[in-house]
Amino acid sequence: MNKFFISLYALAFSFSAFAQKESTLTFRLSDAKDKINKEIYGQFAEHLGTCIYGGIWVGPESSIPNTDGYRNDVLQALKDLKVPVMRWPGGCFADEYHWMDGIGPKENRPRMVNNNWGGTVEDNSFGTHEFLNLCEMLECEPYVSMNVGSGTVQETAQWVEYMTAKDGPMAKLRKKNGRENPWKVKYIGVGNESWGCGGSMRPEYYGDLFRRYSTYCREYSGNKLYKIASGASDYDFNWTETLMKNVGTRMKGLSLHYYTCYTWNGSKGSATQFDDDRYYWTMAKCGVGIEEVLDKQIAIMDKYDPKNKVGLLVDEWGTWWDEEPGTIKGHLYQQNTMRDALVAAVSLNTFHQYTKRVVMTNIAQVANVLQSMVFTKDDKMVLTPTYYVFRMYTPNMEAVNIPVDVKCDTFTAENEREKDAQRVAPYISASASKSSDGSVTVNLANVDLKQSNKLVIDLGGLTGKIISAEILTSKDVHDYNTFDKPSVVAPTAFKNAKISKGKLIVEMPKASVVVLRIK
Repeated sequence: MNKFFISLYALAFSFSAFAQKESTLTFRLSDAKDKINKEIYGQFAEHLGTCIYGGIWVGPESSIPNTDGYRNDVLQALKDLKVPVMRWPGGCFADEYHWMDGIGPKENRPRMVNNNWGGTVEDNSFGTHEFLNLCEMLECEPYVSMNVGSGTVQETAQWVEYMTAKDGPMAKLRKKNGRENPWKVKYIGVGNESWGCGGSMRPEYYGDLFRRYSTYCREYSGNKLYKIASGASDYDFNWTETLMKNVGTRMKGLSLHYYTCYTWNGSKGSATQFDDDRYYWTMAKCGVGIEEVLDKQIAIMDKYDPKNKVGLLVDEWGTWWDEEPGTIKGHLYQQNTMRDALVAAVSLNTFHQYTKRVVMTNIAQVANVLQSMVFTKDDKMVLTPTYYVFRMYTPNMEAVNIPVDVKCDTFTAENEREKDAQRVAPYISASASKSSDGSVTVNLANVDLKQSNKLVIDLGGLTGKIISAEILTSKDVHDYNTFDKPSVVAPTAFKNAKISKGKLIVEMPKASVVVLRIK
């Protein structure tokens, strides 16, 4: 009898170990007041690898289908994302870029060596006109980074005048180059990573340079500028403190860079070959990890700017893995798996909670570099799992964030480099928003690799029915899309959700992203 009961207990335990988990989520409707700025879904296009040349731009003479030199397939993909803002020309490239080399007849433009990224020689055929015209085609705001590291104040002043003035010597030059009317350029970045590739500066010195350079970024013809200071890299709280103290509200925005990566023994790890421990470390880094950083950075900003006049822009974020074997060193080409899609979902869910201070984020990068939206090769294009998360999340743009309380199981992630550095993170990441048309979007990610999860969501009195539901998942979290197999990871209709007695019940598979809309 004892052996029988022991066997029965063991059997029951084995079933419970693999049973579906159950979690709860509650809407805090009374706290729903902060808008999710559409700029949270910003993109970043740097002269790096084949992001620009081959990724966005092939030139009007190319046999690849294009419109005025821009790839038709990539143009349409970006239009479908409703890209709100695009950052250019870098990145590290920005502080070596001299804008006058990229204007005028293309045959007269000097070639340049991209010293930061693989020593690639570029012909400058993609310059100011090509970028700003692209933004007009996409109906998105341009975010132009000035060269502070190796450029002059005069060069910065003249570039702003060239882009935005109706009259004057720079406007005359622009008209000579084929553009009669000035562009609307709102976002101006005054340098990039000035603590590193942008000049290896001390924060006190850069603060003075910002005050100087930004003074000469004049406003012409009714064009209003949002001037952004080069901010910290994740844990550098002293940089933020120094700029807030010495620059303060002279800047409209302050940048922050945060990548989900770390280097161990000279490697950031493979984009496609990773074990469960590294996977869970990644999930914690992009969720509770960035929460820790945002909380501390924002606390410093609140100390010097209690009225919230200076916005925080996470204008570089995403995963950073080792370059794919056989690709060009320095071009940062990495594959994009279901793991990256989950990073995107967890990160965006997190950013939604900070939109009172976080006014923009820009994932790195739009094509063929780091956590990209698309891959291109010759005349082929493939959409990445991360692209699909951005497309699924578009209803959140300009909607009001609905804070949520999640009760679910947690996991403990450990950094291989620092054995004492542990993070406890939830298996379920969630956010919700309410649009002006009354529809509610619910964004969910289950990062558990082993078990599905039943979510019981208290809608807080909201009524309606499910009008759309999509899921992004795959058989294996290591799965990715290729030119030969472009739909291994792609959204499908989601059937396992229902509303009953004021609650939304969602049966979430393991390692999946689900977006539902209710109205």
